[in-house]
Amino acid sequence: MSQTLRLFEGYGIELEYMIVDRQTLQVKPICDQLIQALSGEIVNEISLGRINVSNELVLHVVEFKGNGPQKDLVRLASSFQSEIQRVNQVLEKWDACLLPTAMHPTMDPLKETKIWPHGQNTIYETYNRIFDCKGHGWSNLQSVHINLPFADDAEFAQLHAAIRIALPLLPGLAASSPLVEGKITGIQDNRLNFYAQNQKRIPSIIGAIIPEAVFSQKDYEEKILQRIERDIKPHDTEGILEGEWLNSRGAIARFDRNAIEIRVLDIQECVAADFAVISLVVSLVKSLVDEMWLSLAEQKTAQELELQKTFLGALRDGGAFVVKDPFLLRCFGQKEPLALQKLWQNIFARLHEKDYQVRHFAAEADALLQKGTLSQRIIKGLPAQPTVAEIHQTYRALADCLNEGRFHGQG
Repeated sequence: MSQTLRLFEGYGIELEYMIVDRQTLQVKPICDQLIQALSGEIVNEISLGRINVSNELVLHVVEFKGNGPQKDLVRLASSFQSEIQRVNQVLEKWDACLLPTAMHPTMDPLKETKIWPHGQNTIYETYNRIFDCKGHGWSNLQSVHINLPFADDAEFAQLHAAIRIALPLLPGLAASSPLVEGKITGIQDNRLNFYAQNQKRIPSIIGAIIPEAVFSQKDYEEKILQRIERDIKPHDTEGILEGEWLNSRGAIARFDRNAIEIRVLDIQECVAADFAVISLVVSLVKSLVDEMWLSLAEQKTAQELELQKTFLGALRDGGAFVVKDPFLLRCFGQKEPLALQKLWQNIFARLHEKDYQVRHFAAEADALLQKGTLSQRIIKGLPAQPTVAEIHQTYRALADCLNEGRFHGQG
């Protein structure tokens, strides 16, 4: 976000997908060839109008993102759907297609990972040298990022306080990664499970995933970014990696563009489902900023280690996780513990009345909240110990859902 916007004056949305063989679903590391086919040259990013397409760390992942901040999520969703279909048509040249969900269900990243090799890739090379980016948590993950703007320190404080409270609830809404290397693991959000372990070598990079209770740029830089830079220095003596770029918390402050980026949403099976999730999350954050549930002063008292307990439980159990945290229950007007899926249903009922963007995606949101996360729906359609053929049949159907803009498990 290059221009300074006030709260909720625009949204930066990013969606990541794998490129796979249409028949075998094996990952195809051809993002560079795709970009060349679309633009005539290999570059890091190209514009397709309202949507930009860019590379990621690994060659089999492509990112779609809005060309600058967008105000209208409904119109933006339509643009994403059109460009995804366009890219899928180009990928037919290689008998390939885009695959949704947050993890490839049978990929072996140690054998199949190829790092983006082009252009100014010094950052990627340095990151790979320090962290060895061939594991699932680096090369087998697709997510949705939501960038929300703030204009000054006061707005940053409001936005950061609200997002910290929303983050623990998100895996119970968006989990879409129930399989790893052909096995149902019992964890609803395996992407986040790997993500939480990525930075064990330098723990300050990710902290408790839920950001610390800091509410000004000065405090954020001193307590978070400077600590990261001190801790990475022995591993990066040339100073290639900066704290703001390294920061891997579930939501990160980007003071270079006056935005906070939410990073813990698994990608869904189609754009409409993603935007049902996005609209709910944006509306929830806005309702917290508007102090619908708690005052700002009360929101600031939320402790990241307590919020983290709910977050970790939610990534394990998805919507079935029972919320017991007294702060979160009080925040959302609950007197007794309840399942996260039910809590989201209650939140949706409140937000649906007030937000036209939530209402536009209400059919998908309601289906998701009634039928469960995509992880739950994927598992429901598979035997307890599925074969590779059964898994690939399900995921080919999900690839069709993405291309056709269709909810999985409807009916």
